[in-house]
Amino acid sequence: MGQKKLNLLDSTMLVMGSMIGSGIFIVSAGMGRDLGNPENLMLAWIVTGILTLFAALSYAELGAMMPKAGGQYVYLKEAYGKLYGFLYGWTLFTVIQTGTIAAVAVAFARFTGVLLPWFSEDNLLLGNKGFGISTVQLLGIVVVWLLTFSNFRAVKQGALVQNVFTLSKIGALLFVIIAGIVFIINNPSGIYSFELTRIWKVTDANNLVQTLSFGVFAAALVGSIFSSDAWNNITFTSGEIDNPQKNLPKALLLGTGGVTLLYLFCNWVFINAIPFESIQNAPSDRVGTLLMKTVFGNVGQMLMALLIMVSTFGCINGLTLSGSRVYYAMSKDGLFFKAAQQLNKNEAPQKALIFQAIWTSILTLSGSYGDLLDYVVFAVLLFYILTVFALFLFRFKKPTEERPYKVWGYPFVPAIYILLASAICISLLVYKPNYTYPGLGIVLLGVPVYYWFARQSI
Repeated sequence: MGQKKLNLLDSTMLVMGSMIGSGIFIVSAGMGRDLGNPENLMLAWIVTGILTLFAALSYAELGAMMPKAGGQYVYLKEAYGKLYGFLYGWTLFTVIQTGTIAAVAVAFARFTGVLLPWFSEDNLLLGNKGFGISTVQLLGIVVVWLLTFSNFRAVKQGALVQNVFTLSKIGALLFVIIAGIVFIINNPSGIYSFELTRIWKVTDANNLVQTLSFGVFAAALVGSIFSSDAWNNITFTSGEIDNPQKNLPKALLLGTGGVTLLYLFCNWVFINAIPFESIQNAPSDRVGTLLMKTVFGNVGQMLMALLIMVSTFGCINGLTLSGSRVYYAMSKDGLFFKAAQQLNKNEAPQKALIFQAIWTSILTLSGSYGDLLDYVVFAVLLFYILTVFALFLFRFKKPTEERPYKVWGYPFVPAIYILLASAICISLLVYKPNYTYPGLGIVLLGVPVYYWFARQSI
């Protein structure tokens, strides 16, 4: 691509904006049900934060070493060959990136319905409830295309939109945290007293204390891992960052560290402001809405809807901007539609953006994107493990390669990440086979597609 135009602020905002969506306001309910008590819930978010930071530290070295458009796709291709790079790009296009955009777009539309009831999944424009198009799906698709067109402009302009919405999202999270803290201070009797001796315990229906197995704990991390995911999207735009050797590592560390702290404070507020049983049984799992209603009364529901609309809109923009850069890089390698490598007059990968929006729209209409996201959890972790392991391969194969940034704590930090992430993958195979094996199937389906692309001139 052309001139590098993303500075450190732009890059950090892209990391944080891609991470913060609607998940932080929702997933703690399901995690609370699985984990059984507040200590385990907080521990889950702490473990997720450590995993995210350790992975970001490892990616920082790879990104500074290979500052090219495509990021993780490039790292995997260089480490293991084109097939592995393609399988990542294939999974990204078929479900990870497009499925996430679709899910977040529908979340935006659902919360718009709190303010404008016409946007409802029960308000069908075509078909019936089993197979039809609702006003929520329509609005979701409109937002996807609106932000796709917005990213036809120069990357700096897309980054400006991202910065505004990411700063708004950070402000929204800070508002939730501060409002919760003020409520807790004014209601001191409601502050939860943590018992560290119970950190690995869960109480069953008969009030018998049982040990919470690592497998159950690891399987419950799915929600927090996905809420903290997409930080790696900044690597997709490496080719458009000013001084990527320095700014990319800084953006990864500042962005993931900042979001991790916000998420930990947010969950602390949930636990201290709301009875834990209410968190576990929050209507539609909307813990954030329950908090705002607890603090501000009925007006809190509308306030939370506005905050989540801001959060999801910015998240969609970040995912839209970054994902297209991977398909652009794949196309240049002959592993995606040839048109995807074309840049418009603003040096934006316009055709790649269009391909992404078309498939995202189909997933939005299908209503199956939520299942696909569950299926791909296992595959996402596999690609993270492979990418972090590539760090060891490059240190061995290319010991003299220039490394503007070297991962702190090497080899322990990447090794600990690989061990923990591998343990989580094994646990998912055992405890969620209905999701993990189909996820692996989506990845393997890319093998024949790879050979078809490799032999075609599209």
